[in-house]
Amino acid sequence: MTSRRPPVFGVDDAGRRAAVDVLRGGGIVALPTDTVYGIGVALSTPGGVERLFEVKKRPPDKAIMVLVEDLAQVTELVGVPPAAAALASLWPGGLTLVLPLLPGVELPRALTAGTTSLGVRIPDHQVPRYLARAVGPLPTTSANPSGHPDARSAEEVIASLGDGIDAVVDGGRSPGGVPSTVLDCTMPLVRVIRSGAIAASRIAALLDAAGIEHELGEATDAETSADDPIVGR
Repeated sequence: MTSRRPPVFGVDDAGRRAAVDVLRGGGIVALPTDTVYGIGVALSTPGGVERLFEVKKRPPDKAIMVLVEDLAQVTELVGVPPAAAALASLWPGGLTLVLPLLPGVELPRALTAGTTSLGVRIPDHQVPRYLARAVGPLPTTSANPSGHPDARSAEEVIASLGDGIDAVVDGGRSPGGVPSTVLDCTMPLVRVIRSGAIAASRIAALLDAAGIEHELGEATDAETSADDPIVGR
């Protein structure tokens, strides 16, 4: 049992504004998403991403994604290849694109695991998109200690991470289910890093229609690469 209970906000306007205030103050906020609960911090917070890793006890060689309201939020950070436009119809939803950092962009090493790329997702949930709209791209990882089951309610988050976080947005029980499909869009051929919510065959059809080369023909909907940069959603 935790010794500290963080404040819990609702998903109404007042609750979301309160969560934004916590993020702007450098705090970590647990939030509902379209899969499971996550913990996020403002990208501008010094040491914020590193604190996410400390709270979650996440291995430092595993990068995490940013949740955004739309792709325009990251155009000053990453290159946006044609594949992103071809797959736009799959957003918001269970798709994460790993995109190349623009020259000169410096992000916390913990966020990228020392690579020159960044995972980006537009979730199909109003709360993370609202928060990202207010504070910018939101580094986020699942709200559970590494290796433990996903948290699907605010109370489960508090029970496992309450001592380490600063607020919780209670969106009720999350749907859980399959994590996002992760695509590597940093190379000439688009490839699957982790199969997930969106079938590789559906992605391949969109890329084929746009004339974009890929390596999805051999991907299965059950595989997960050992090189997955954002295991744990």
